Formats: sequence, structure tokens, C-alpha cells
Amino acid sequence: MFKGLGQMGDMAKMMKAAQEMQTKMADLQEEMHNLTVTGESGAGLVKAVATCKGELKSLDIDPSIFSSDDKEVVEDLILAAIKDAQQKASDRAQEEMGKLTEGMGLPKDMKLPF
Repeated sequence: MFKGLGQMGDMAKMMKAAQEMQTKMADLQEEMHNLTVTGESGAGLVKAVATCKGELKSLDIDPSIFSSDDKEVVEDLILAAIKDAQQKASDRAQEEMGKLTEGMGLPKDMKLPF
């Protein structure tokens, strides 16, 4: 008799789930600005800290690497540490997104706008 109403109820559930997903995505986006990772190069002589959004927060450079003869080496180490931090940030962001999608019953490797 009220066969169509069942479909409306399903639609309402889907809309509510979509709103929850949107809220969780917004929360995760905010969290990514606060979560940090540390990239390293030169066996830890240069460390770069970045947010999971890839924003560089700090650099820690061991003074032992400073020598005028090694300018290019130092630059390479700094660049490598930053790239390492950015890759770790990207990996961590994917991991956190995977947790969110799995928690909502979606495939872990589902790509969402990020």
C-alpha cells in the first residue's frame, strides 16, 4: 500500500549518510592541518616537519654538515628531507582517508575529493 514510502525512507537514510560523510570529511580536512610527519635525509642530519596537507612547518639541520665545500650536498640533503616529509604527509593523508571510508563501509582504496 505504501510501497513508495519505503524508497523515500531509503533516500532519507542516504541523504543523512551523505551529510555525515561531509561532516567527517570536513573534520578530517581540519585534522590534516594539525597532524605532522617528519621527513629525514643524510641519516637524520636534516629533518623536515610537515603537516599532512604537505605544509612545511620546520627544518632541523645538524650543524656538522655546514662547510663551504659542501654547499650543494647540504642543499640536496635539505631538498631530500622536504621531499621525504611531503611523501610521508601524502601517505598519512591517504591512510587517514582510508580509515574514514572504511569506517563508513566504503572500499578502503576509494578515492574521494581531498
